[in-house]
Amino acid sequence: MKKTKPITGLTDRLKSLYAHTGESPMSNPVFQLGFELSRELEGNALDLAGFDATLRNLERDAFRKRAKHLSGLIGPIDPASNKKKIRSLARQSAESSFRTFSARWSRPLLGCVFTAHPTFLLNPNGYAELASLAASPKKKVSATALKPNSAPTIDDEHQAAVSAINSAADAQAEMSGLLVDVARKSYPKDWRKLRPAPFAFGTWVGYDMDGRTDIAWSTSVRFRLSEKLNQIERYKAALEPLAKVDENIQTVCQKLEQAEAHCQQMLDNFSADLSSTEALSEAANALTASDAAKLLSIKPLVSKLEKVISKADDKTASALIPVVSAMKNQGLGTGTVHFRINSSQLHNAIRRHLGSKESLAVESRSAMASLRRLIAGTKPVDVNFANLAIENTTAVRQFLAIAQIIKHIDGDNPVRMLIAECEQPSTVLCALYFAKLFGIEDRIDISPLFETESALEHGGRFLDALFAEPAYQDYVRVRGVIAIQTGFSDAGRFLGQIPAALAIERLQGRMAQSMAKHGLSDVEGLIFNTHGESMGRGSHPGGIGERLLHPMSQWARAQFARRNLDLVQEASFQGGDGYVYFGNEQTALALLTRIMEAQLANESDGKNEDPFYAETDVSLDFYRDVRRTQARYFQDKSYNRALMAFGLSLLNETGSRKSRRQSDIATERDLSLRRIRAIPHNSVLQQLGYPVNVIAGIGEAVNEDRERFADLFTRSDRATCLMRLVAFSNQRASIKTLGAYGEIFNGAFWATRPYRGAEPEVEAACLDLAERLAVDNRAQSFRQLATQLRIDGLMLRRLLDLLPAKSLPDADEERRRTLGVLHALRLALMQHIFLKAVQIPPFSRRNDISRDDILDMVFALRIPDAVSLLRDAYPVEAPEIDDFDMDEPAQASRSSAPEYARIRSDYIDVIEDAYGLMLRISTAIANHFGAHG
Repeated sequence: MKKTKPITGLTDRLKSLYAHTGESPMSNPVFQLGFELSRELEGNALDLAGFDATLRNLERDAFRKRAKHLSGLIGPIDPASNKKKIRSLARQSAESSFRTFSARWSRPLLGCVFTAHPTFLLNPNGYAELASLAASPKKKVSATALKPNSAPTIDDEHQAAVSAINSAADAQAEMSGLLVDVARKSYPKDWRKLRPAPFAFGTWVGYDMDGRTDIAWSTSVRFRLSEKLNQIERYKAALEPLAKVDENIQTVCQKLEQAEAHCQQMLDNFSADLSSTEALSEAANALTASDAAKLLSIKPLVSKLEKVISKADDKTASALIPVVSAMKNQGLGTGTVHFRINSSQLHNAIRRHLGSKESLAVESRSAMASLRRLIAGTKPVDVNFANLAIENTTAVRQFLAIAQIIKHIDGDNPVRMLIAECEQPSTVLCALYFAKLFGIEDRIDISPLFETESALEHGGRFLDALFAEPAYQDYVRVRGVIAIQTGFSDAGRFLGQIPAALAIERLQGRMAQSMAKHGLSDVEGLIFNTHGESMGRGSHPGGIGERLLHPMSQWARAQFARRNLDLVQEASFQGGDGYVYFGNEQTALALLTRIMEAQLANESDGKNEDPFYAETDVSLDFYRDVRRTQARYFQDKSYNRALMAFGLSLLNETGSRKSRRQSDIATERDLSLRRIRAIPHNSVLQQLGYPVNVIAGIGEAVNEDRERFADLFTRSDRATCLMRLVAFSNQRASIKTLGAYGEIFNGAFWATRPYRGAEPEVEAACLDLAERLAVDNRAQSFRQLATQLRIDGLMLRRLLDLLPAKSLPDADEERRRTLGVLHALRLALMQHIFLKAVQIPPFSRRNDISRDDILDMVFALRIPDAVSLLRDAYPVEAPEIDDFDMDEPAQASRSSAPEYARIRSDYIDVIEDAYGLMLRISTAIANHFGAHG
């Protein structure tokens, strides 16, 4: 694509078109600008090279704005400032006894869990530059950073997760060194006893089997070996500079070197092709064999280093303590591994152990009684890798893999078992049975995930019933922890993000109540709040403090504190968009410092006087009304039809996990919001210009008593936090933009476009489109949706006008107009694609695919599929008559290759190029939202 000057004056033109809406409210500035660009493009006043040049500037602008937002979230980023802040916070806590100081800093403020959610929007260089630009805003944005990302493999994602965790661990080591320094000065007699662990780390990348079949058990074992190797190498590198100081350190280094070689060999074995029984047997036997170099526990090495710390000089001891702390905290892995399965997979696996038919309801009383008997009478069985190889149920395979990892890779670190869509206590008992069957119940934390409508609605009763089970009580007392997971992504999709946050908050409180009720105050309550990096999936953009308080409010924290229950908090950092915080040493340290500040400031004393929880006649009505509106939209046919008008074709490939569950075989025509995952659902809302799941229903819920609601929101910290999320999202919302996409399917527009004879070159194509789209219902669906949202949006605006400006984000009209320009460019490209597609000459039906079928694909923007079929229909590399060596004479046939080549260059290639530009626009829009999905 040749270099051309960018199109100028687009923002000013859009502003003038918006000014005109005062005189003509029905006009649509975004669509009008898109139409004007389309007319110039079809009239050859513009070309795609001009769009490309324009988009390069807009891409850089969006990238810089995202970097600025990142900097605002975690800043200051300067290491000196953050080290000073850490020292200050440590000194404040050093005003108490050493016992209190040690207890404070040896218990993680937050567990950071790195997941493989498909949010790898940018290429690896792009994420690296984003983090670098956040730290140094004057740096240039390279062309490499803006190149589209190719869909990562699960191996790419795992490597990215390990890299992010390593950065986090480096930042923690820096923090630990500072804490040790403060302790040494404040507690000269006791400081050597300090083992700081302000953060904990975990990952489920490569261990998540919920809804996917592309991760083999051997992949999980291979990844776990690579994590072990990574950690051994890190410990060795940290200790080698100290090896000459003490022979115990030398011994530990030698042990680590031997373990490194052994682990590398095992990793090589499990990286090979294991499809044959011979190959698997050889690899498995090598891993299970006794070997002096096989390191299964870090504890003996830690014991040797502890002796050194007790007697070494201050400098050596200060250097050793952060290393030993990491060894105790992370063990022989990057952190806690989270295996993840679906409740249905567990139910399928347990039925044969219950001796039941497929129709048995696992939640029934008879099944519960059978489960209790099973658990009580279970004796551990011996298993090996052959059991893994032949097992055909996903759930059992996961438990077998965990058992083998604990026996032969890492015997220290506990493993988390996350159960998605868990709605019955019996599901947890199923998992407990398998844990006991394979002898790992003392090393595994079973964690039900609450994210569906039913799970959140009945979660309190679920927990109460589960905590009453004697077998479960015995199990958690052995483990010392009760673990649950909450999901903001799916909950926000089904309930709306604001009702989801309130429903999850209520569940968190019920957990504390049930723990106290059933006498479980002797175990920790661990809550893993799983949210994405976008507003629509539970990430608050107002700062790290609000990011942490949105999923775990002060009220929820107080429920544990007032009952003297220990609360462990975890949060997710999802995919590339979450890993970017750990893109370099500076940003990682900055983020952990901001988390440290926020978590210390938000430590609860058990009191909570927020009026949001006292004035329940207002707050409960608010929750119910918004939830009801969100549920209505999710079920509404117009909403589903409008959001799925283009399917998932506005979205880039951003991960190895598919946007729809791999078991879903629905066609595009049947595609509904329930069939797609939360990330693409939220991404589509971003790309259509209106984040319905965050802001819809708020205005309608408060309309009848707006002043009273405004008064409560002004006095309540919780309500203010929620409304700030709404306001941030509303800054990027545009009803006009949403409506503009519907006009693409308006047959009347296409019939009217050539009416005055201004575009004779596309008149026939426009009329063809008009006829085809005359009966298409997408335009009407968009209009109906836009009307409903407009009414609610006006009510929301009136509410926001009543709230103190200082509590809301600053207005950002420039961003709104820039987003409008991006959408207008995309609308022009869509029109170009539609027009080019209908101008392609007809062809005979091929392989049950007709021209009409291909045009339907084009209208749904399934461009890669359509282009592939069109290239099959118009081949340019078909054999010519002269290519054959024939004895029989014949007259020369006219070759179709030149004509087909012209069709390709004039139409098919142009469609593909235009779609490529559209996907780049999608990336720029996502950057303005701060995250993909």
